[in-house]
Amino acid sequence: MQNFEGKVAFITGGASGIGLGMARNFIAEGMKVVIADWNDDHLDAVRKEFAGSNAVHFIKLDVSDREQMKKAAAETLSVFGKVHVVCNNAGVGGGGAADDPEFDDWDRALSINLGGVVNGVKVFAPIIKEQGEGGHIVNTSSMAGIVPLPGLAAYSTAKYAVRGYTESLRLALAPHGIGVSCLYPGAVKTALVPAPEDDSDAPEGDAGEFLKKLWEAMRKAMSPDEMGAAVVNGIRENRPHILTHGEFLQEVMKRNREMEAAFMDMGEIPEARSEFEKTRNDMVDGLMNLPVKD
Repeated sequence: MQNFEGKVAFITGGASGIGLGMARNFIAEGMKVVIADWNDDHLDAVRKEFAGSNAVHFIKLDVSDREQMKKAAAETLSVFGKVHVVCNNAGVGGGGAADDPEFDDWDRALSINLGGVVNGVKVFAPIIKEQGEGGHIVNTSSMAGIVPLPGLAAYSTAKYAVRGYTESLRLALAPHGIGVSCLYPGAVKTALVPAPEDDSDAPEGDAGEFLKKLWEAMRKAMSPDEMGAAVVNGIRENRPHILTHGEFLQEVMKRNREMEAAFMDMGEIPEARSEFEKTRNDMVDGLMNLPVKD
């Protein structure tokens, strides 16, 4: 999508952090924006920031609630008439470890970090298709959707799943001229991972050292506005993946090489299997690279 002027964006988790960075950049491009968020304090703050603007509308939304998502879509259409860009960005931290016996925090984390993305797509994608004007969907994963994040299994599980879901979505929407991107933030200055002014509250031992390094990284994190600008560029270029944090590149390359090396030699591959794989791969490549509508 090259032309942003006059088009409409809907952003979840839009009242702070990366979502707000997206909103500011979209508005600078001449778009109208619906900022959807659950946090009242954040919503109050952005209402003040955009006071007097007729290009911004605010909705309180629990992304894990499908009926609320449907009402938010109807309200978006009622206020601005159409919707062209949807950013499923809302997320929470925590959720528990892979091996603990608790389920409540785990279910909540997945219902927002993964379920919120699915709900946003399944409600808004049919609307964008019906309009027939093209558009773009951005789903926020994380670098934790590519590399492991120790101790945060629920978060990583959801973010890995968002990655796979978004790739499937790109294949589904490509024939309609609608672009799809997956966003993988690393350290960004958001409320999700607050960094204290000093390390005095860090525990002793390895866990404390890990936490200190995380806090220091967050003190040097990218700004939400920088991330928002990267999203605009990603949409404009219809990138399947929007990756901004180069400090992860070597690890990603190493993990990919390890995956390649893990294939075992099982002898000659039957021709039927090879032919199917070539056909599947050609189909995927074709869909991944279909042009989008402006």
